[in-house]
Amino acid sequence: MTKENKMGTMPVGRLLFGMATPIVISMLVQAMYNIVDSIFVSAYDPSLLGALSLAFPAQNLMIGVATGSAVGFNAILSRSLGEGNRKMVSKSAGNGITLEFFGMLLFVVFGLFGASAFLSFQSSDLPTVQAGEEYLLVVSSMSAGLFGQITFERLLQSTGKSVYSMITQLTGAIINIILDPILIFGYLGLPELGITGAAIATVIGQCVATCLGAFLHFRFNREIRMKVRDLLPDRALMGRIIAIAVPSILVVCIGSVTNMGLNRIVDGFGADGVVAIAVLGAYFKLQSFVFMPVFGLNNGLVPIIAYNYGAGNRRRLLRALRLAIYAAVSLMALGLLLMQLIPGQLLLLFNADTALLKIGIPALRTISLSFVFAGFCIVVSSSFQALGRGSYAMLLSAARQLIVLLPAAYLLSLPGKLSLVWLAFPIAEVASVVVAILLFLRIYKRVLRRIPDQSNA
Repeated sequence: MTKENKMGTMPVGRLLFGMATPIVISMLVQAMYNIVDSIFVSAYDPSLLGALSLAFPAQNLMIGVATGSAVGFNAILSRSLGEGNRKMVSKSAGNGITLEFFGMLLFVVFGLFGASAFLSFQSSDLPTVQAGEEYLLVVSSMSAGLFGQITFERLLQSTGKSVYSMITQLTGAIINIILDPILIFGYLGLPELGITGAAIATVIGQCVATCLGAFLHFRFNREIRMKVRDLLPDRALMGRIIAIAVPSILVVCIGSVTNMGLNRIVDGFGADGVVAIAVLGAYFKLQSFVFMPVFGLNNGLVPIIAYNYGAGNRRRLLRALRLAIYAAVSLMALGLLLMQLIPGQLLLLFNADTALLKIGIPALRTISLSFVFAGFCIVVSSSFQALGRGSYAMLLSAARQLIVLLPAAYLLSLPGKLSLVWLAFPIAEVASVVVAILLFLRIYKRVLRRIPDQSNA
């Protein structure tokens, strides 16, 4: 039975979770990169958590540019594989690597010349900004490891070798975990490097993963045979890759801008603002372990919806969507439960002091009220992408993170009570649910209702 036949005939639940599970594991591994540095750095000096919070939007943007570019060249590469066009397969892979190289150069320049201004925009606390600059200078100016790792992982995934891709991610994460305490605290006779050691550990893990990914690609990815000339930029092909990549990159940009805006808003609360920035950093690390499984579920859902949309099977399509919504909402409800019951214990992972616990516990409990609504919105947004309505997905993402959240946070900060700012999160998600439902009803009336109602769900 071919993969395409399974998309159309395998029981939807088994198909959805079978496709999503490896991706969920990979995404959880990726989330480890975000949280491990924070745990060890906080154990070294709790005041440095705020510095990592300021650097996080830039790190997120680097990942977004790298993965967005990969989405662009993977789409063309996979299509060319299906068409049997080996010349275009090699050329799209080569031009994709070149595009990733240009993206890496962009962040090298940013790290060398723009990191200080980027961090100062978010916070007026000079020690926090300086510590953040130490970290960001390393991870951005040495971002070749990040871009290389993501490039070779996506090349392996494009030919169905997702197991090799997962191996590279696990290798990088394990190396990062091992090196973090050694370089931060100065074990095994090495110098004590503090937050800079955390950055170096991350970069080394990414570089090793890049080398391993390159080896596995050139050893086992026989469907892709690049030559040096394939690396030369082709204007038309680059334009096609970038056109596909831009929407994915913009969605990540929205998240980074939102994060920066929130840091700037809470910075206005003086000493409490410095603590609140650290709280936001801890929250975004913790929530990645709740959101990442949902994103993995989405990656499994999109091809199922897209295939059955093309096959004209409305019942099967809608059943897959319903199952994904139930699963996402259940996962988010579990995350909500954890943050309501043990917020203090979660914050203590970051060596939280009394001040951070005082502000962080009510913050986590308030922000997590948005989780269930977010689960619904994220799945519906992915269905828009699968149905060819990328603009709807971008609109919903902007509504969730930018259009409602930032203005609401700013307005709630005006009375001078920090605790009110956290209410912006559930407010934004409730508003996003309304937008998601309206957009879905529009698509249902114009597209889904016209699809034949098959019975083999």
